[in-house]
Amino acid sequence: MKTDRRVIADLPDKTEVKAWCSLSRKQAALYQNTVDNFERLLEESGDDMSRRGLVLSTLMRLKQICNHTAHGGGSDWAHGDSGKFERLADIATTVASRQEKMLVFTQFTEIIEPLSMLLTGVFGRPGLALSGATAVAKRKDLVARFQEDEHIPFFVLSLKAGGSGLTLTAASHVVHFDRWWNPAVENQATDRAFRIGQKRNVLVHKFVCRGTIEERIDEMIEAKQHMATQLLGGGGEVNLTKMGNRELLNLVRLDLSSAMMEPV
Repeated sequence: MKTDRRVIADLPDKTEVKAWCSLSRKQAALYQNTVDNFERLLEESGDDMSRRGLVLSTLMRLKQICNHTAHGGGSDWAHGDSGKFERLADIATTVASRQEKMLVFTQFTEIIEPLSMLLTGVFGRPGLALSGATAVAKRKDLVARFQEDEHIPFFVLSLKAGGSGLTLTAASHVVHFDRWWNPAVENQATDRAFRIGQKRNVLVHKFVCRGTIEERIDEMIEAKQHMATQLLGGGGEVNLTKMGNRELLNLVRLDLSSAMMEPV
């Protein structure tokens, strides 16, 4: 393994930290409204297929709300409407002050542009972006530019398109803006920076909104990784649909006091 010093003695350290995020007031209200609607529709759902669709769509919606109030249909990506945007700006400010580079991974292609605009404002110059729509030939060019041009400060990538097969060791910071909830997938993305050829220590920031489904899924992963693999593996959150109604509602409920707590 890369972390085995008997095999590779010169690979730097990798440190993973939780970047705890609060919800804005707008996010909290939207989240609670979604949970209330989910509880009502869950009681009304009939066959297993409709229930499964309801659960999956609600989980996806809650993940979007944790990202930003505009995610999922809005057009106003104001920084103050998202605790995660504020947290990312804080981290990027530190990275910029050290003249280092960062990778930002998200599973949602539609948020790549707003994230790029936020980071361009913090760094004072544009970075790069890559999604599934990026042509294969262009991906090689983007990687080369990021690796070789010291003036390109960040790279925002969709997790599926940029999570494997790329060498991006110019970055010493990796941000998982929204969690895939599968440790293997996240680790594979982190390894774009933490791989042979990396000369700097790598700091991995995993964003988690307190008091929400994100925190509870994170606790499940931390408590028992193989349980997370069984529950969430095989293509996403499909097996969550097998939970009972009470279990599901407890999973998605909003803990308002925790959600509005300022990150430290």
